[in-house]
Amino acid sequence: MTADLVTLAEQAALTGELVEAARCADEVLASEAPVADLVRAAHVLAGVHAHRGMLADAAALHAWVAAVAPSGASSAAAIALVGTGQELPTCPADPSRPAPPTLRTGADGLVGKAIRASVRPAGSASALSDLTRAAAMLECRATPVLHDDSPAALGALVALHRGEPDLARTLVDRALAADLGGAPYRRRHLLLRAWADMAGGDLLAARAGLDAANARPEPVHARDELVAVALEAGLVRRAGDTRGLLAVWSRAREAVLRHAVDLWSLLPIGELAVVAGRLGQLAWLAPHLQAGDELLTALGEPVLWAAPWHWCAFLAAVAADDPPAAQRHAAHLAEGAADVAAHAGSLALVLSRAARTWLRVLAGDVDADDVSAVAGSLSDAGMAYDGARLAKEAAVRTSDKRVLAAMLNLARGILAGPTVLPTTEAAPAEPDAPVVVTPSPRPGVLSDREREVAELLLDGLTYREIGDRLFITAKTVEHHVRGMRQRLGSESRTDLFADLRASLAG
Repeated sequence: MTADLVTLAEQAALTGELVEAARCADEVLASEAPVADLVRAAHVLAGVHAHRGMLADAAALHAWVAAVAPSGASSAAAIALVGTGQELPTCPADPSRPAPPTLRTGADGLVGKAIRASVRPAGSASALSDLTRAAAMLECRATPVLHDDSPAALGALVALHRGEPDLARTLVDRALAADLGGAPYRRRHLLLRAWADMAGGDLLAARAGLDAANARPEPVHARDELVAVALEAGLVRRAGDTRGLLAVWSRAREAVLRHAVDLWSLLPIGELAVVAGRLGQLAWLAPHLQAGDELLTALGEPVLWAAPWHWCAFLAAVAADDPPAAQRHAAHLAEGAADVAAHAGSLALVLSRAARTWLRVLAGDVDADDVSAVAGSLSDAGMAYDGARLAKEAAVRTSDKRVLAAMLNLARGILAGPTVLPTTEAAPAEPDAPVVVTPSPRPGVLSDREREVAELLLDGLTYREIGDRLFITAKTVEHHVRGMRQRLGSESRTDLFADLRASLAG
C-alpha cells in the first residue's frame, strides 16, 4: 500500500505536480511504512521542499535518512546540507551490499563532490567540471531524476559566480536540449539561461528568456519565482527605469518572504539588495541580508559564493549612500581576494579592486586609467552594467572636462559591446554638448540621440532619469532638449511635447 503511494509521489514530482507529490510523500512518512518506503518518500519530500524555497527542511529530511538508514543516504544530499551551512554526516557504506555504479549513483557522487569543492578555496574549477559531468551522466538516463536541484543549474550558478556567463549559458542550453530533470526543472533552466544572457550584457535575449520561462505551463514555485522576479528587477535596473523598479518591488518582497535564504539563492537576493538600495528599502531586506552573511560565515566565507554576495551588498550600500556599509563590504572583498591572490583572474580579485576604485571615485579621486581598467575587467567578468555605472560615477565626480567626456564614452562603449577603451586625449573639448559628434540635422529633423531623449521625455522621465538610462549627464539631456526646442520652434513645454510627438510619428 505505502509502496504504491510512494510511487504516486515520485510520479507526481517528476511531472511537476509538487503539491500532490508532497501530500503523498508526507502521508507515507506519517505511517508505519517499511524503512525503504520511508527513505523514498523522504527523498521526494526533500526535493519538493527545495523547489518551494525551504532547503533547511530538505536538509532535515536528508539528515534523518542518514541517521535511520545510512545505506539510503545520497551524496547529492550535499545540495541541501551545504546549501544551508550544515556539515555532511558520515554514512559508512555497507560492505556486504555495495551500491551498483549506476548513472544516478555516479551523478550523485559527482554532485556531492562538487558541492564540497565549491566551498573550499580554489575549488570552483573542479566543482564546475564535476557538475558538468554529472549533468552529462543524467542526460543518458531514460527517466528524469528528482534532486534538490539540477546539476546543470548548480553548474550554471558556479559559472555565474566565477564571472563566466558563457559557460553558464552552455550548461543550461545542454540541459534544455536534453530536458534534463523533466518538468520540475524546465522553468529553472530557462531562467538561469536568461540570467546568463543578462550577465553577458544581452538584455534583449535575457528578456526573451524570461518571457519564455514565464510562459511555461508548469506551476510556479518559490525558488523559480524568486529568480524570475530578481531577473525582472535586474533587467529594469539595467534599463535605468526607477519607476519600473517601484512597480516590481512589491512582487519582489513577496517572493523573498516565501523563500528562505540559502547558498543557491544568494544570486537573486543579492540582485534584489542592489534594487533595495536604489529604492531606499534596504532596512526591509536587512534580516535576509543578515541571514546571507551568517550562512557564509558558517561555511567559512567560501570566496566563490562570498565575493559576488559582498559585491552586491557593496553596490546596495553605494546606492543607499551608506559609506560605512560600503567600506565594510569592500573590506570583505579585500579579505576574499587575499585568500585567492595566487589565482590570477579570479573574480574575487576583480571585485576587490573594483570596490577599492569605486570608493576612491566616490571620494572625488578619479584616475581615468584605473577606472577604465577596472570597468573593462568588470565587463569581461559578465558585469558590464556595473562597469558602466562605475564610469558614470567617475564622470559625475571629476572636475576635468576631458575626463568627464571620456568616462561617458567609456560607459556607453561598454554597454555597446567590445570596443577600444577611450582615453582622455581623444575627448572632445566641450563636455556639455553631446559626446558623439554627428552631422547637424536639418531644421525640424531630430538626430538619433535626440530621438532617444525625446522618447524618454515623452514617457515622463526626468532629466536625471534620462541621463541614467542613456549614460549621459542631466546637463547634456538639458542641452538636447534646448536644441530640440529651438529646432522645432516650440514656444512652450506643452508645444514641445506636441512637436516631439509629431516629429517621432513622422
